[in-house]
Amino acid sequence: MSMNCGDPTGCGGDLPACRELLYGGSKSFHAASLLLPATLRDPATALYAFCRVADDAIDGAGDSTAALEWIRRRLDLIYSGRPEDRAADRAFAAVVERHDIPRALPEALLEGFAWDAEGRRYATIQDLQCYAARVAGSVGVMMSLLMGQRDPRVLARASELGVAMQLTNIARDVGEDARAGRLYVPGDWLREAGIEAEAWLERPRFDARWQQPLERLLQQADLLYARAAEGIAWLPWRCRAGMHAARLLYAQIGAAVRENGCDSISVRARVSLGRKLALLPEALASALQWRGALTGQLVETRFLVDAVIAHRAPSVPLKAPPVPSRAEWLLQLFERLEREQLATRGSD
Repeated sequence: MSMNCGDPTGCGGDLPACRELLYGGSKSFHAASLLLPATLRDPATALYAFCRVADDAIDGAGDSTAALEWIRRRLDLIYSGRPEDRAADRAFAAVVERHDIPRALPEALLEGFAWDAEGRRYATIQDLQCYAARVAGSVGVMMSLLMGQRDPRVLARASELGVAMQLTNIARDVGEDARAGRLYVPGDWLREAGIEAEAWLERPRFDARWQQPLERLLQQADLLYARAAEGIAWLPWRCRAGMHAARLLYAQIGAAVRENGCDSISVRARVSLGRKLALLPEALASALQWRGALTGQLVETRFLVDAVIAHRAPSVPLKAPPVPSRAEWLLQLFERLEREQLATRGSD
């Protein structure tokens, strides 16, 4: 059963509801998505919407096991081409069909949600990256598939970008997570800093001991952001600015955590609109740069890349993507921003 519905993005009339989920769930991802071409922005929005719905359903459920099984049944229907009568499900089913997304990728995401539901803790940074690979690395790989890129080396970098973003989220949300009874910071880092996890969770408070483990989290994220830039250089050039914007926006969240003295327990780090807009020139400049060869991969994300290889091995060798002239790039970007502005005015 085809889910195309005559729409070039494959998502049909379900996109407005998906956009609402995107804007309400992640302001940073929404901002970065505005730099993506519509042919990618719309299916990316559909992908995010289903991930958001699944996360909310499991996170807010009294019986998380039952909620997880319910989401898996919905995924069964999506992969059989008969999605439930819900905007996010229909839109995601169209994306799955059009972009040939292996089921192992959303299944990995759901496995990560299940780990959340059981309150799993992580003893080492490697254990934490196993979790981040599932809840965020899987999304990075799916995003690459939306861009038509299936080379294992690029997928490895995409998964690492997702891991970096998740590590940044964890560093930002320590206090919020603790008040919900959750703690993601690696246990061995806490012990080295003299923090006893159970006692601290009973009364979460910031003190100087937290600076060391949170700085270590941010340093690991920074390393992966730098590696991700290499993979972005291999994407279609129309996609590069948006992905660099996402990379830079999340790195700025980490910078805001540092500016707060790594106190993400009594205060939540935020990136102002002005700072977000100031990243636009850097994202554009990064999109025009050539980053060189791709080497190495996080062990914890390898299973995601292997899932794509097993599903359908890449048949086209990786080639350096064409780089447009700066004039051509800026002209097309301004045309797209103008269309966005006109559309926004029309909806007011």
